[in-house]
Amino acid sequence: MGNNKRMYIDIHVIQTIPPSCVNRDDTGSPKTCTYGGTNRSRVSSQSWKRAVREYFKGTVDEGELGTRTKKIVELVYEEIVRQDPSIPEANAQKMAVDVLTAAGIQIAKKKGKDDDGDDVPEAKALFFMSRKQAENVAALAIAGGYDKKKAQAALNAGTGIDIALFGRMVADDPSMNADASAQVAHAISTHRVTNEFDYYTAVDERSPADNPGAGMIGTIEFNSSTMYRYATVAVHDLERQLSDDPSVTAIAVREFVRAFILSMPTGKMNTFANRTIPEYVLIELRDDQPVNCAAAFETPVQPGRDKGGYSENSVKALESYVYSIRSFVPPAIREWRISGGVDTDAETVSLQAALDQIVSAISEEQ
Repeated sequence: MGNNKRMYIDIHVIQTIPPSCVNRDDTGSPKTCTYGGTNRSRVSSQSWKRAVREYFKGTVDEGELGTRTKKIVELVYEEIVRQDPSIPEANAQKMAVDVLTAAGIQIAKKKGKDDDGDDVPEAKALFFMSRKQAENVAALAIAGGYDKKKAQAALNAGTGIDIALFGRMVADDPSMNADASAQVAHAISTHRVTNEFDYYTAVDERSPADNPGAGMIGTIEFNSSTMYRYATVAVHDLERQLSDDPSVTAIAVREFVRAFILSMPTGKMNTFANRTIPEYVLIELRDDQPVNCAAAFETPVQPGRDKGGYSENSVKALESYVYSIRSFVPPAIREWRISGGVDTDAETVSLQAALDQIVSAISEEQ
């Protein structure tokens, strides 16, 4: 993408979450926040980014993705053995430790085996590494003659799609950091929410007939809401991180859009069967700046008078806000609207059609 041209894909989602506890805090309660002076349900950005990365595993080639783990020595030494089977496993482990240490990553020595019977040294902190980066580092370890600069270059080349989207922070050495090309907002309900409690009992099925009481009693806190979700991708920055390959960039954007729309965090998934799809999605291609439209819901949405519920009025509030901000920013270059049954006057398309057109639009703008 030449001439420093900026390009952003904004994704706005209106989605109803049924009674559930999608994302919990340290006490087990559904996460909430105060917005516009009222209590709202909330799903953290970290939770939804994790859901997106899990969704990628079914749509993106494994070789294009990263793994966030302390077990990077294991990843590298396994790749060393794969590239050169003549190298003994013990030697491969030492080679992996040496090359990663040369790059500036702190490796902790284990005292005995862990619960899994593993005695391979681990990094002191989580490290986000792509399959290609593990291959690069392994090849460097086999070739030998490396220094810190070469070891870090191997770790920085071949950035995975998810690493480019969500970033990598390395406290030991910021030169190995990767800036995130995507931003994901905390999802919030468009309306006021009050948490409720599900009282449940579990029966001991082998208890005597004259003692029919519950074997366990408990409560689960939950809520239900219509949420506004937002994410944006700086396409020009993503292209820079993915080796300036326009086709790879377009595919990465397409799969991020798909995953953000269709993924769902798994908190209490079996208890509440909370998988839903959005009622409405607005995708915008912009060349000025990303625009989060959460301010559309600073005044809590009220249920509709005729049909009840919050979905339709939430869509109207979003559409009205998108129109109103044109006093500050120009309209998007392209827009795609996907509606799952909520009435809208605008022309809508299917999700697949929108994804195909997004790829074409990015290619045209590049």
